[in-house]
Amino acid sequence: MTRHGELGAALHRWRDRIAPAGAGAPQAGAGGPGMGRAELARLTGLSVDHITRLEQGRAIMPSSQVLASLAQALHLDDVERRHLFLLAGHAPPATDQVPRRVPASVRRMLDGMAGAAVGVHDAAWSLIAWNPLWAALLGDPAPSAGALCRNVAWRHFTASPSRVTRSPEQTARFETALVGDLRAAAVRYPTDVELRNLVARLRRTNNRFTELWTSRFVGSHEGEAVTVHHPDLGAVDLDCDILSVPGCDLRIIVQSADPGSSAAQALGLLGVIGTGTLPFEDDIAEQHDDGREQQPAGL
Repeated sequence: MTRHGELGAALHRWRDRIAPAGAGAPQAGAGGPGMGRAELARLTGLSVDHITRLEQGRAIMPSSQVLASLAQALHLDDVERRHLFLLAGHAPPATDQVPRRVPASVRRMLDGMAGAAVGVHDAAWSLIAWNPLWAALLGDPAPSAGALCRNVAWRHFTASPSRVTRSPEQTARFETALVGDLRAAAVRYPTDVELRNLVARLRRTNNRFTELWTSRFVGSHEGEAVTVHHPDLGAVDLDCDILSVPGCDLRIIVQSADPGSSAAQALGLLGVIGTGTLPFEDDIAEQHDDGREQQPAGL
């Protein structure tokens, strides 16, 4: 099937799933299980013939205005809207605001990963959800006031206190990927005020950020080993992985340890005591210092 045939099939499928009453039209005289072409024409301002040609794959390259009208009339979500534009040969339209809603499936992931520290960040790298072990390991984010205090890029490039350390090579890769993420988010969400203010303030504040922003370098986040310096447990060596959630533009950071390792035992202890202070420091394993340079802030 050609791309235009795929577009027509998708439009037909989306139209069929909407009951006429849901479209604001009476069900009496409905000729099929879903919204009729005449109803869709009325809602979009298009002719029935135009919609027929679209569904039959005979209308080539509909305009972005036509696609936007179809998306609204067919009640498409963001993923379906993006798919519609791609099928029609257009670049997907930019979304106004950075998505900051955490889907129920991601919240279930937070609840289910009790043995790992998990933090959920939006496309601008602001922390928006976390599990109890994240707070116990890295410090409770709840008292932090304002979005900047929970933003990874702001904390890193302004040398805010952090318990995480990386090697210089890891830090360089992390910074390049982080700034690349913000640049891509600025393109996807051009009218998001918080994101625009974040980038503007970082460019005024930090020369390294400005250098990376203007260089147009791109990078990708890789799984890596990091050291978290906990005030009671000392140095805890962990694996850090960054996962992406399709459809909602979230980044999930997972810090975990090999089962049976001293780091896994430390996480287990933190899972019990939470954000409280350890009562018996003599029982804590000897701290390990691997000589890596402490960075200003991190994950």
